[in-house]
Amino acid sequence: MLPKWDVPTPPTVPQRPFPISRHGDVRDDPYYWLMNRDDEEVLAHLRAENEFLSSAMAELKPLENELFDEIKNRIEETDISVPVRKGKWWYFERTREGLNYPISCRVGAAGDDLTPPAIDPLTTLDGEQVILDENVEAGQSDYLSVGILAVSPDDAWVAVGTDFDGDELHRVTVRPLAGQAGLDDELADVYYGFAWALDSRHFFYTRVDEAKRPFQLWRHELGTDTARDVLVFQEDDAQYNLSVARSRDDAVIVVQVGSSMTTEVHFVAADAPTNELTLLEGRRHGIEYGVEHFVDENHTAWWLKVTNEEATDFRLLAKPVAGGEWRELLKERPGNRLDGVDAFKTVFAITERFDGCAAVRLAPTLSGDDPFGDDLLERSTLVAGPSSPSTVALSANPNFDTTQLRVLITSLVTPRLVADIVLATGESIVRKQQVVLGGYDEANYATGRLWVVASDGQRVPVSIVARKDLLTFDAHGTPTAATPSPFLLYGYGSYEISNDPGFSSLRLSLLDRGVIFAIAHIRGGGEMGRSWYEMGKLAQKPTTFSDFVAVATALVDTGWTTPSQLAIRGGSAGGLLMGAVMNLAPDLFRAVVAEVPFVDALTTMLDSSLPLTVGEWEEWGDPDSSATAYRTMKSYSPYDNVTANNEDGSPRLYPHLYATGGLNDPRVGFWEPTKWVLRLRDANQDNVAFLKTEMGAGHGGPSGRYDAWRDEAQVLAWTLHEIGVA
Repeated sequence: MLPKWDVPTPPTVPQRPFPISRHGDVRDDPYYWLMNRDDEEVLAHLRAENEFLSSAMAELKPLENELFDEIKNRIEETDISVPVRKGKWWYFERTREGLNYPISCRVGAAGDDLTPPAIDPLTTLDGEQVILDENVEAGQSDYLSVGILAVSPDDAWVAVGTDFDGDELHRVTVRPLAGQAGLDDELADVYYGFAWALDSRHFFYTRVDEAKRPFQLWRHELGTDTARDVLVFQEDDAQYNLSVARSRDDAVIVVQVGSSMTTEVHFVAADAPTNELTLLEGRRHGIEYGVEHFVDENHTAWWLKVTNEEATDFRLLAKPVAGGEWRELLKERPGNRLDGVDAFKTVFAITERFDGCAAVRLAPTLSGDDPFGDDLLERSTLVAGPSSPSTVALSANPNFDTTQLRVLITSLVTPRLVADIVLATGESIVRKQQVVLGGYDEANYATGRLWVVASDGQRVPVSIVARKDLLTFDAHGTPTAATPSPFLLYGYGSYEISNDPGFSSLRLSLLDRGVIFAIAHIRGGGEMGRSWYEMGKLAQKPTTFSDFVAVATALVDTGWTTPSQLAIRGGSAGGLLMGAVMNLAPDLFRAVVAEVPFVDALTTMLDSSLPLTVGEWEEWGDPDSSATAYRTMKSYSPYDNVTANNEDGSPRLYPHLYATGGLNDPRVGFWEPTKWVLRLRDANQDNVAFLKTEMGAGHGGPSGRYDAWRDEAQVLAWTLHEIGVA
């Protein structure tokens, strides 16, 4: 039995029965009324939950402070990002000790040199210009997110979109950068997605509907009344979202309209922004595609298309913009998901899944009439990374005509490394590697990959990192545990999102205390290709949860850890995972951290008025119209499956829970973790469940870096205490 926390009685609110009926089934939700964020009784309860957590954590405050200091002291608080060359300027960010937010800057560039300037973090360069100081922008506000920061093509203006609530709606202003007079242009309720036209007078932006779905594309002209802005496109199908961007070669503005299964692309010449949009290829249900615009040395314009048409793991096609048939450049390679292609003047950068890891493949363009050739794959090379499991990804590469390509390389033991690949020679020039203050020696840690057999025989990869003395490796390089240890297992497993291994200096506070950390790359994610995702969505969604339970069970059975030492963590859809596996195997875990968890999944997906619901029916199913989808979701929805008793009739005791929410979260309603925590307590008064709600933030939690570090320190202190380390 799990020991109790010595805390006062947790907060309660009255139950108000609310029947929800579908397909002949009636569920009673006594906490449905908690959805009302304007109800003072609701807000008072959230504040009481926060106070309850603070009271419970009082005994761990010294540890929390110790962890916060460790986190802060490993990070170069006053630092410079690697400058990025764009046109006549080098762009970079400064961070300064004591300040929560970055400062975006630029300095003039000379000639064609692509060697970033050396910048002293404490010294301002001659000619350095501040584009945006987010600390000044935030003022006295507790929250700030800059969702739009876009410099015009003529380098004279910057569009800034700010969100002070966490609801992901931005106020956009346009500010001078070249000493000219300012403008009064101001736009409200602008979503992500922004594109300047080449004339630097017009720009495109998106707006959302009542369900927070980006569905409108607007065009604004500088210096004009926003009431005169032009509605360029509106998508009325509630399952589709739209986005906008300018191509890297600056030739076109690309408007992508898509659901999770279907894509449609429209475009307009970037130098003719007032023209009508042109449809590239109409939507066909189940066909996804993404495009890149490319102009070869003969000035022939091409479309490159990555699509799943006749290719589960996608293939690459090309055709002239002027007209013609699509031509296959890269065939499908089952299990190696083709994620995308970035076209540059002399190279195609292909992003893909290789051996379950994120990888970048470079293929040079050819001279003559055919820039592609028949051997694109054969003449390509993979960008080298650390030993597997590792992550190699494209970094900032804004220029079409470049002689260097910037990549980001990391692993669970390798601090993030930014390098430029010299395209002519393949030489890799390290521009910067993340510094860990206080001394970090990669040789003191080890990483590896396990393969766990799931209930249906599939092998699930698990990436592991620990202090080197806690691991041993067999002849095949597979790690094994030296002794059962405290363990934190992380999972997500939805939306084809790949949970790729990367370094975190914050994680060292766990590793140095003897905790082993692992990521379960379960189905529903995209690590092993499109089929990996499809085996964990819709009717097969329960596979995601059984995979995670199989991984945790294997870790216990093979001596990595014990249930009393095992904590698990996940957020958003990963929070749904946490709730589902708590119901499936409550005795397998000691503690659970569920951040902004999607745990009231069935009720949310029945309410088409809520943000994201309709657009996500292709991910989870539509339980409103389909009795089968309803039954499937009801079978795993965490809130609906909390029970007071085990199958044998004995009282069920759940793992201890630390759940979080955001009052202004547009993605997962704050009420979902709130209701879940109450239901767990109702099921058994001995269940320990804590709730922390950010009262002025959204899905991502606190916006300032010091606040985020403090939050992480509290989570780590709670976790370490639970698994017997502190």
